[in-house]
Amino acid sequence: MRIFIVALMCISLAFGMKVEYRQWEKGKTFSDYLNEKGIPHSLLQSISDDDKKFLLEIRSDRGYYESVDENGTLDQALIPISEEMQIHLFRQAGQASGYGFDIIPIIYQDKEYFGRIKIEKNPYTDALKHTNYPNVAKRLGMALKGVVNIKKLRKGDEVAFVYKQKTRLGSVFAMPRIEIVKVRTRGKDAFIYVDEDGTGYSDANKKVAYTVTGKKKVVYTRRVGKHGGKVFGMPLRHIRITSGFSYRRWHPILHRYRPHHGTDFGAKRGTPLLAVNDGKVIYAGWMGGYGRVVKIQHAGGYISLYAHQSRIRVKRGQHVKKGQIIGYVGSSGRSTGPHLHFGLMKNGRWINPMKVLRRKSVSTGSVLKKFTRYEKVKTTKYKKVEIKGTAQKRQKIEAYLMHDTPSYIWDKDRFDGKLEDEEVLGEDK
Repeated sequence: MRIFIVALMCISLAFGMKVEYRQWEKGKTFSDYLNEKGIPHSLLQSISDDDKKFLLEIRSDRGYYESVDENGTLDQALIPISEEMQIHLFRQAGQASGYGFDIIPIIYQDKEYFGRIKIEKNPYTDALKHTNYPNVAKRLGMALKGVVNIKKLRKGDEVAFVYKQKTRLGSVFAMPRIEIVKVRTRGKDAFIYVDEDGTGYSDANKKVAYTVTGKKKVVYTRRVGKHGGKVFGMPLRHIRITSGFSYRRWHPILHRYRPHHGTDFGAKRGTPLLAVNDGKVIYAGWMGGYGRVVKIQHAGGYISLYAHQSRIRVKRGQHVKKGQIIGYVGSSGRSTGPHLHFGLMKNGRWINPMKVLRRKSVSTGSVLKKFTRYEKVKTTKYKKVEIKGTAQKRQKIEAYLMHDTPSYIWDKDRFDGKLEDEEVLGEDK
């Protein structure tokens, strides 16, 4: 892939191409983009149904790159659809539209950086001052939250941290990922280990408690099953995972890399599919490579998707309860056999469903139903924190401190799409 893109760069330079960095406009569709560039819509017809669904993943908060000739005609474009994959649109002779289309992995660098601050005001303000990077300051605050009492930090206390940042073409790409923090206060040291979601823990190998809040009805006449409130259940009664969530997965049918924004569950044709939580059906019908699909909107910005169904049992606009049957397992659309592709979106972004779903898909126990009032119910659950390589991370941060390494200060150009890495497309200089 790297050789291929470097070759494109050389071709671009040879023909005087110019690289431009742009921001995708809010509400703009891929079809709008083709119109803007004067590209015939026959290109859309040449894109498979399986790939068309990824056109909806283009987001306005991500920048993209274009290579244009001296007349301003588009030669090629790289448009991200996730942190790992991107649309590659390129001029190609012999095509009806004059352009080819593919989805390819994003080439980026993932480097390690070090930050070190003396407390003067608070961790956020001081980190921003010493790194010139707001997202690092935000992530540091997130790692300290719940582990360190910020109000008790005194002037002169020291906070050091090691983090990684992806860069693409010389510009920051995605959020920074803090790995470990060391806090020195009142002459005592404390290490904070940070998971992939940015949450900090004082101990990387213990069970921690968290609270799930739901609502329970006070009842009086007949016994009914209790619902799980905000806790998501499983979409099937018997769970067998055949393929997990991935930003880049080798596609078993297409034989190339594609995102896999969901979890595949193996099951026999006709197995009932269950709503993972209360919600409203916002789509029920055919959806290209997904086949027969049901989409349900839930509270909290969640939308669940159930694909490849043999038969749909609900209608658009219908309200469903957690554990209710909404359809049946099948292999409609592009599928290698009967299974459920389950996707979960939060606030418009696909997330790993297995971080949210709980093993029990339907309620257990019963209560007397009365429908007189609602009571808040708080349930304490436990999860084991497992962060690998903690010893190596401690050694790493100690080495930075021993060598008196200063904080890495981010230059403004790193945020403005200025090209530094000569990896893609090429640029006139």
